[in-house]
Amino acid sequence: MTPKKAPHFSLYDDQKNLVSLSDFEGKTVVLLFFPLAFTGVCTKELCSVRDEFGDYQALNAQVLGISIDSLFSLAQFKEAQQLNFPLLSDFNKEMSTAYNCLYADFVLGMKGVSKRAAFVINTEGEIIYEEILEDAGQIPNFEKIKATLANQ
Repeated sequence: MTPKKAPHFSLYDDQKNLVSLSDFEGKTVVLLFFPLAFTGVCTKELCSVRDEFGDYQALNAQVLGISIDSLFSLAQFKEAQQLNFPLLSDFNKEMSTAYNCLYADFVLGMKGVSKRAAFVINTEGEIIYEEILEDAGQIPNFEKIKATLANQ
C-alpha cells in the first residue's frame, strides 16, 4: 500500500477536550472506528485493546477510539469498561466520511453508523495500515496492526 495523507480531524473526546490529529505529532496513531458504544462486539474489541494497552505504549502508539455516539455516551462507555485511551465523538459523521468508513444503512433501520475500521498513521501523517470491515461482527486484525507499528 502506498501511504496516503491521513485526513485531518478535530473532534471532542469523552472528557470534552478538542482532540486533533496534529496533537500527536511525533507519535504513531491507531484510529479504531467502531459502530456503537455498549454493543457486544464493540465492547469486546475495545476491551481487548485496553487489556493489551502496554503493547501499544511500547510501540510509541497513541490509540484513539471513534464512533458516532455522543461524547456523553462515550464517557459512560469508557467508565463502564475502564478503557485507558480516549474515545472521540464523530457525532456529525465528518471523520467517518473522510476515512470512507460509514455505513449508509446499518441494522434496525439505523443510517450513518461508523464501520468497524482500523488505521495506523505514521509520524509523517500518512496512513500506513488500513482495514475497513464490511461485517460489523468482525474485529480488526490486531496482530497485523502491531506488526505494522513494530516495522516502521
